[in-house]
Amino acid sequence: MDVQGADRGVRLPVLLSGVLAVFTAQQALSPVLAPLAREVGLAEIAIGLVVTGAAVIFTATALWWGRAVDRFGHRPVMLAGSALAVLGLVGFAGVTQAALAGALSPGGTLALMLLTRSVIFGAGVGAVPVAAVALIAAATKDERTRTKGIGQVGAMQGLAIALGPALGGALGFAGLLGPVWAAPAVAAVALLVVAVAIPGGPPAARTRPAGRRTALRPWDRRLWPVLASGFGLYLALSMVLVLLGFLVQDRLGLTAAQTVTASGIVSFGAGVVLILVQGVVVPRLGWPAARLLRVGAPIGLLALLTLLGAGQLWMIAGSMALLALGIGLAVPGYATAPTLLVGPEEQGGVAGLVQTVTGSTFVIGPLAGTALYGVNPVFPVLASVIACALATAFVWLHPALRPVPQVT
Repeated sequence: MDVQGADRGVRLPVLLSGVLAVFTAQQALSPVLAPLAREVGLAEIAIGLVVTGAAVIFTATALWWGRAVDRFGHRPVMLAGSALAVLGLVGFAGVTQAALAGALSPGGTLALMLLTRSVIFGAGVGAVPVAAVALIAAATKDERTRTKGIGQVGAMQGLAIALGPALGGALGFAGLLGPVWAAPAVAAVALLVVAVAIPGGPPAARTRPAGRRTALRPWDRRLWPVLASGFGLYLALSMVLVLLGFLVQDRLGLTAAQTVTASGIVSFGAGVVLILVQGVVVPRLGWPAARLLRVGAPIGLLALLTLLGAGQLWMIAGSMALLALGIGLAVPGYATAPTLLVGPEEQGGVAGLVQTVTGSTFVIGPLAGTALYGVNPVFPVLASVIACALATAFVWLHPALRPVPQVT
């Protein structure tokens, strides 16, 4: 499939490979972060701050990147984002090596990790999916093709969640520094793909009709119903994901080692379902964005209701797989629907808005979920059910979401 428009002749697989590379680089660090923290004298919460800080920066900069796409074009934004991602990961690797050599204090190590991994890398990584989604949205004219392309961007992010940790684990033979230095090398692939294979084109804002604004806000009357439904779905997902290990250990009475294995099985199964749904099922179905939302949200709700009473591993695994099915259907609809409600000159802004909403839930959800779990282990799952139920009701009942949106 070719995407052609402001940036002409871009092959979708080339674009997707750039997305896959930068997110695989991010996930390759996952297996090494916990042991690394202990080796350099950091408390577990310090790594939590680094990861959460990156999510905050991702969320804070996504809207700005979207506006930059409309103003400067897709290629410059993807180049800038990829370059920042590489720079941040190289800096993180240098800090790690210095800390392991005893050249940095724990406080200095944490400060530099926050600068490199959270601020620089967090800002850069957000530009890539924003620019990719905006390019697909601006370059496709029919809803089916647009939904397919945007869904595959999500599938690449899901695939990275599986590939990244596997790559990091495989490089563990080289010690802690193996995955740490491999991450910027993988991110450099994304930078190379953009530099060589993504052609430039005039920014869409140059053709903006007189009087049309591009500074979109979440409360924009055209967009807020879709954004609100996506917020509810992602909030439910983020609360459940952060608690999965706790749920598995506490409900099954497992040791720490057994919990790692059991949680890995559950996560792997759900990841496979998510990748297959977004990468294979959604493109083959060819459903409109609104239908994907209206089918996926109730499936997600059913999964969370099942998880409430799941007391065996197969039940937990089945609930998470069903949740992956529902989310895998709904998310391409959520990501596509807003792009159908605005003109070509606003596609960058709307892509940034979608990423901002998504990122905010992964800041709020883990904090709320863990706080509620400390009060009662049932409360965060129940809160996820409520969030998903509200999103489902919104998708089905709100007048703005009943008609199938048409490309402007």
